[in-house]
Amino acid sequence: MENLQTKKTVLVTGGTGFVAVHTILQLLQQGYEVKTTLRSLAKKDTILKALKEGGITDSSNLSFYQADLTDDAHWDEAVKGCDYVLHIASPFPARDPEDENELIVPARDGALRVLKASRDAEVKRVVLTSSFAAVGYSNNIKDHVFTENDWTDPNTELPAYIKSKTVAEKAAWEFIDKEGNGMELSVINPVGIFGSAIGEITSASLDIAVSGILNGTTNYSPDFTMGVVDVRDVADIHIKAMLHPDAPGERFIATSNGVMSFYDVAELFRKERPQYAAKIQQLNPIDREYYKEISNEKAKSVLHWNPRSREEALLTSADSLMAKS
Repeated sequence: MENLQTKKTVLVTGGTGFVAVHTILQLLQQGYEVKTTLRSLAKKDTILKALKEGGITDSSNLSFYQADLTDDAHWDEAVKGCDYVLHIASPFPARDPEDENELIVPARDGALRVLKASRDAEVKRVVLTSSFAAVGYSNNIKDHVFTENDWTDPNTELPAYIKSKTVAEKAAWEFIDKEGNGMELSVINPVGIFGSAIGEITSASLDIAVSGILNGTTNYSPDFTMGVVDVRDVADIHIKAMLHPDAPGERFIATSNGVMSFYDVAELFRKERPQYAAKIQQLNPIDREYYKEISNEKAKSVLHWNPRSREEALLTSADSLMAKS
């Protein structure tokens, strides 16, 4: 691992995001100089409040830059002097847009904008947050175990978000191959991200899969399962991929062991947190055929990453949300 006496500088894009703020928290705890980008500097206090709740009493090693993924302005300033860039920011819609390009273009062009600025600033390594969406949506072979060798086919009929993550990641690898000038790239492909909401910063996974079940608005379990990972482990794997000598040129699926349906989540809460169960509806179990198998072996063996269990991630989510309600 690096000697932090040299005070390495890391840029984290999209600082108000759920993964980004937890990553900033861990980097500050580990002694890094951290920069982060925001579409508007008016959001700065949102990050500071969350970090304070996470235990950061001194934020003097954190600086803020206004930069938008859809605009070239200020990216050169944001990446200047950085040893590493963690490109975590990406649009996540509340619903699919009518025109898929509303998501695909900013996701792809934003990634390329960050990569180009990083290359020009002679950044050593970029870690890009992609998604399991870029891995697991084009293979329906029974009993298939999904690994980093799998790719979603963006030329098939897919929701815009899934397609956007796939197109953006492919564009990033192509850029590194053709125009990277030796800059290193690692990619993280997380599944559904859960865990502790700090400050007012939450995630789509928490809002959809945890809040909906706890408050009773979720009344059935759709025919799909999701991988589960704790946000603290997603932050940790980004930092591990930033530092590990074997990480460049590799993608890593970030998931706990096993997958869950909404039915499984509801039953977990009912069993382990009966005090929250008053509004939880009786959901339908789903067929075993919908249970995907997703491997985290590569992240564990290469990066020595040890994620929390899916149960711990989900129960932490429930405790966090109920404490704030």
